[in-house]
Amino acid sequence: MGLYLNPGNDLFRQAVKSKIYVDKTMLINEVNAVIDTSDKHICISRPRRFGKSMTANMLAAYYSRGCDSKDLFKDFAVFKTEDFEKHLNKYNVFQIDVRGFASKSLGGKEMTDKLEKALRRDIKEDFHDLNIDDDYETYEMLRIVYGKYKIPFVFIIDEWDCVFRVFRNDISGQKYYLDFLRDLLKEKEYVALDYATGIFPIKKYGEHSALNMYREYTMTNQKRFSQYTGFTVEDVKVLCEDNTELSEELKIWYDGYKVNKYDIYNPQSVVQAITENSFDNYWTKTESFEALKVFMQADMDGLRQCIIKMISGEKVRVNTETFQNDMITFSSADDVITLLIHLGYLTYDKETNEAWIPNKEVHQEFINCIKDGGWEEVMNSIRKSEELLLATINQNEEKVAEIIEEIHRQNSSIIAYNNELSLSVTLALAYYSARKQYEIIREFPSGEGFADLAFIPRRGVNLPAIVAELKYDKNAEGAIAQIKKRKYTEKLQAFSGEILLVAINYDLKNKKHECKIEKVLKQ
Repeated sequence: MGLYLNPGNDLFRQAVKSKIYVDKTMLINEVNAVIDTSDKHICISRPRRFGKSMTANMLAAYYSRGCDSKDLFKDFAVFKTEDFEKHLNKYNVFQIDVRGFASKSLGGKEMTDKLEKALRRDIKEDFHDLNIDDDYETYEMLRIVYGKYKIPFVFIIDEWDCVFRVFRNDISGQKYYLDFLRDLLKEKEYVALDYATGIFPIKKYGEHSALNMYREYTMTNQKRFSQYTGFTVEDVKVLCEDNTELSEELKIWYDGYKVNKYDIYNPQSVVQAITENSFDNYWTKTESFEALKVFMQADMDGLRQCIIKMISGEKVRVNTETFQNDMITFSSADDVITLLIHLGYLTYDKETNEAWIPNKEVHQEFINCIKDGGWEEVMNSIRKSEELLLATINQNEEKVAEIIEEIHRQNSSIIAYNNELSLSVTLALAYYSARKQYEIIREFPSGEGFADLAFIPRRGVNLPAIVAELKYDKNAEGAIAQIKKRKYTEKLQAFSGEILLVAINYDLKNKKHECKIEKVLKQ
């Protein structure tokens, strides 16, 4: 065994011996379906700390001839599949973590040369009986080995795209690296499987599509690999056993990633929260928020407005197709938002083409990023939100109208207030701190229609539920009447003994806000 050729199963063995290990071995069954076929090139991109390296270690343990892993897998789901033993430890495996080469290099070309040198060294050491000449290219060496032994190779390339993050401005070095991968992997008879994982989709330069052989699975569409992207609802349910309180808190903090039909939790954060018996921003602490801050400050039309909407709990429509799969080529707000989706700061629904902030953990990172640097009005609105909630609960109509008017005025340069939808964004921002005690739902279905905003008390919170109806250039009394007539409180009666009916109207002529609040008791 070399350093990268047939590395063994020690790393995967350590993972399954950990206090918490969630069985994702059925991913192997999905990969087995394409091994040694024309669909053998797979590129799966996920955010950092979403299990990419653990998956790479699992695949290496399963396919590598350098170990015997049957007992290691016997307690997991893949062990019972029809093709489990057919591919178990049958291949020569190259497992490569590109980060290790990038960290010791000054550019893409130097990194690629070091990577190639390491592969050539392992080939010559493990197959020294063939006396392969040093003048041969790497792919020629592998053809000689395959021709002699007829044992195909599996390539597992972890962090394949780090060249675009570490050497983001080294265009020539990036192309040199892509060309090396193409020559090594594309249309080669010795390749049984080519599994690459990273954060970004495959980079293409105009007509330069060096790696067009890959089937891609990204955070905008994971397709059949969706349930392996992180922890599913069922995974977390098993981890929590019958602890409902733990389950609900994990959902608030770490759930919210929409991956096709699955709701996905951040696996890194769930494991640490359970292990440490404490909820915290574990994932975001693994990297400085300065990176997010730089992208949020990008000079793109409409970007600030989109960010404010998402901080307020809204979703924004985005075109993910224009993103160039790097960290420097941005031509629109859509490109920046798409980058944040791939980095894990946002999530995305491919059915609606909408993006949003997934959970409390990431939400806090956005707040950290706007505490200075031109976001003062937004931060003031967030600070005022606790005062607004208290005034609402105390039914202080004048104070509620006053605070909302102040927040409206301060943020009018960012958000265009010309309809009820914009007013709902204003209200969501104004009631930001209420998220600690309430689940806030926009367009809440109840009675004979949809309430504009519903505030449902979280478990253990002894506060009234709230139904808010928003009007633009009408009147607050009419909004209260609509809540009653359409029975918007009907479903909320299951959550609270008291319900506050809150009506907010914005008068376009005098640019004033009006508030009416009524309390009703659960029937």
